[in-house]
Amino acid sequence: MMRKRKGYPVYPLTAAQKFHLYYQNFCPKKEVLNIGTSLTIGVDLDFPLLKECIYRAYERCESMRLRFTHDKEGVYYQYVVDREEREIEFVDFSQGTMEEAEQTMCRWTAVPFKRDDAPMNRIVMIRMPDGFCGIYFLADHMTMDAQSLICFMKDIIELYCSTKYEGVDAPKEMASYIEQLEKDLAYEAGSKAKQRDEAFFKKLIQESEPIFNGIYGTRLLDETRKKSGNPKQRSVINVSDSVDSELDIFHLEEEPTRRLMDFCERYHVSLAVLLLMGLRTYFQKENGNEDVSINTAIARRATLKEKKSGGTRIHSFPFRTIISEEKTFLEGIYQIRDQQNELFRHANYDPVSYFAERAKQYAHGEGQTYEPMALTYQPLTLKEKGLEKLGDIQYKTKWYPNGATTQAMYLTVMHRPEDNGLDFNFEHQVKAVSREKLEYLYYYLCKIMFKGTENPNLPVGDIIKLV
Repeated sequence: MMRKRKGYPVYPLTAAQKFHLYYQNFCPKKEVLNIGTSLTIGVDLDFPLLKECIYRAYERCESMRLRFTHDKEGVYYQYVVDREEREIEFVDFSQGTMEEAEQTMCRWTAVPFKRDDAPMNRIVMIRMPDGFCGIYFLADHMTMDAQSLICFMKDIIELYCSTKYEGVDAPKEMASYIEQLEKDLAYEAGSKAKQRDEAFFKKLIQESEPIFNGIYGTRLLDETRKKSGNPKQRSVINVSDSVDSELDIFHLEEEPTRRLMDFCERYHVSLAVLLLMGLRTYFQKENGNEDVSINTAIARRATLKEKKSGGTRIHSFPFRTIISEEKTFLEGIYQIRDQQNELFRHANYDPVSYFAERAKQYAHGEGQTYEPMALTYQPLTLKEKGLEKLGDIQYKTKWYPNGATTQAMYLTVMHRPEDNGLDFNFEHQVKAVSREKLEYLYYYLCKIMFKGTENPNLPVGDIIKLV
């Protein structure tokens, strides 16, 4: 094991990082791990001051100074450098159109990072054609996830505002990435907690084999069964032969979003629970199975230190529910809530080990799956504490697709900063799922969620018939 690199202590990768590396290795387009986003504010910013605040934010956040290196066997390690001294660029888009500016940022997002001993993020100060100013931010998924990325951007803005305006408090300190990393590595090294989690997932896997439910109904499963000559086969290859992806976004207005949020408050469940109920009921309707599995992303940021330590902490596990048509919508909601709470308790377990164990148990072919899609709900917005002190300063956030995905379909649901309505961001392989089909899925997902929240005591079977 390399003890030091360039004078810095070196650490192994965490399970969350290995998961990213694992699927990047299968992907011909290495930019699959890029996350590109912009945050702009309706104020003419003082760019020299903004630059200072970006350097200060780098100083405060260890994971933004992360570097990777590998040994002769090709095993990757990580270390944190003392400071970022590279130049922060400035690009003025104000003479062009919004579309041109966004196309440029999409191109930036499709450039993969050089992994060895190189910075794993890029920040560009931008002035946009609409008069808004701010930053474009690109990070490698092995160093950041959406939550830590939002946390970092918020830190820059709060540093700026507390320096620029009187009466705005400086943001509180960030937490140590290395401290969390050491905790994660101690867990991985055969801790009691890890043994408990492993036992939980083994039992879950052994209960019975899941079954694939397609967005196009049973078509894919029927074709797979025909090809393999096994009429009982339950898994399929759900990806196309191309990783080229597109991002299609559907907007739910503020008022209907409010109705869904009110339901969640009244019944003490998170919106993620309602989204899962809606999605699994759609697949139940299309495939005629009460047994439905969907991949879900778990943020693993329960404590304040985890929330503020940066890095990537997402673990993704299949979420399987068996809900009969006789059960009411509300019973289904509570079942999902309870199952989810149980899953959260064991979510530190390595997802790669989980998938390997499941493939061994049911001996399905390489690349086969039971899950048609993955879901992430992003409750975090910048509208949290600190920014409302600035009065009604408008701000906009935008995500830029990197053009590649190793999954057929990935749905990220997040709140729009302007009105708190919901955006449904579908990243999908162009050859696996069409935009028309996504429109169809989105339409029925909303119908199911509204019908169910308005009539929580209706049986699931009735809701399926009524929509």
